[in-house]
Amino acid sequence: MSKHANREFFPLNIALLTLSDSRSAEQDSSGDLLQQLAGDAGHSVLQRSLLPHDRYQIRAQVSQWIASSDVQVIIINGGTGFAAGNCTPEAIRPLFDSEVEGFGEQFRQLSFADIGSSSMQSRALAGMANGTLLFAVPGSGGACRQAWEALIAPQLDGRTGPCNFVAHVKNSPQPACR
Repeated sequence: MSKHANREFFPLNIALLTLSDSRSAEQDSSGDLLQQLAGDAGHSVLQRSLLPHDRYQIRAQVSQWIASSDVQVIIINGGTGFAAGNCTPEAIRPLFDSEVEGFGEQFRQLSFADIGSSSMQSRALAGMANGTLLFAVPGSGGACRQAWEALIAPQLDGRTGPCNFVAHVKNSPQPACR
């Protein structure tokens, strides 16, 4: 990851959504991990929610955050695999103004080193909607950490070059990459 000395770090406002039919908020270790990692990186977690695998509840919550003037980034964990009931891609893809195709591709490439061909079953994805950056990753703690450290955190850091997503989120103080 290349850093540019003349760029600044800008803390972003993040909303976290965990999807699970079996966990409660008290058992949401992946959500806890993402909250800790975001805070440690200097970002603010403004809102956090846990919902079942119901595409309409997911879509409603995510739409509310997209419409918010405060939420700049949404990170969803869970519901990206092929297990029965998983519906995260189907729930959020219709909300995208544009998809970040490289995110899912890179996540599966990184996962391959850990879990081999099983990585192809990940439907991790990312996109932009109303100036809000959305990431959807598997619900395991290892997958959340890997996605955060290798892909999400660098792109939420305005110092990362040659480009990052900070300039593209609503209310960004950073000019767009050239």
